[in-house]
Amino acid sequence: MQLSRLFPVVAASAGVLALSACGGGATPAASSSTPTTSESPTSTTATTAASSPSSSAPAPAPSAAPVDNGLCKAGDVKLALGQGDAGAGSLYRPLRITNSSSKPCTIQGFPGVSYVAGEDGHQVGKDAFREGTKGNAVKLDPGQTAAADIQFVNVRNFDSGTCQPTTVKGLRIYLPQETASNFVPAEGTGCASTKIPGNQLAVKTVHPA
Repeated sequence: MQLSRLFPVVAASAGVLALSACGGGATPAASSSTPTTSESPTSTTATTAASSPSSSAPAPAPSAAPVDNGLCKAGDVKLALGQGDAGAGSLYRPLRITNSSSKPCTIQGFPGVSYVAGEDGHQVGKDAFREGTKGNAVKLDPGQTAAADIQFVNVRNFDSGTCQPTTVKGLRIYLPQETASNFVPAEGTGCASTKIPGNQLAVKTVHPA
């Protein structure tokens, strides 16, 4: 009699446990599937967006070739000093500029002129003073020559303490509107000081020779 009453209770308890076990196993399966379906498209989109700019970046443009403006360049000419005339404590000599290239070129204005010395060609004193006004353009065909007159002051007429006399090897010449220079031999003496009462060099504008 006691066994017959106990059996239904045990059976009922077993049924409750079975239902709990089934319900608990279903819940993790549902939750584990949710992140898988939501994360996959997001990671694909991020990769595509990151790679897009690099694939569409424009290639750099090629650098443009320098424009030939027709002006005489340092490599187009040969320079030399012509015969001089002395007067009033100075020597005047023409700087002869000959077009040694195979094409015409044009030159206009004042050359840049200065004394140089030493193995390194360092400048001695100030640049030549520009005397007068800028002249007209001079066109030089191959082999033709223009000139610019240079005044060389006898620097021994200056006080030696102020002048600081220095042996020079020649002249550094810049053609008008040119950034490269030429060297013209002209040994002599210049003032290293930039405080002399006057100019040790002066240059006039280029003119046809």
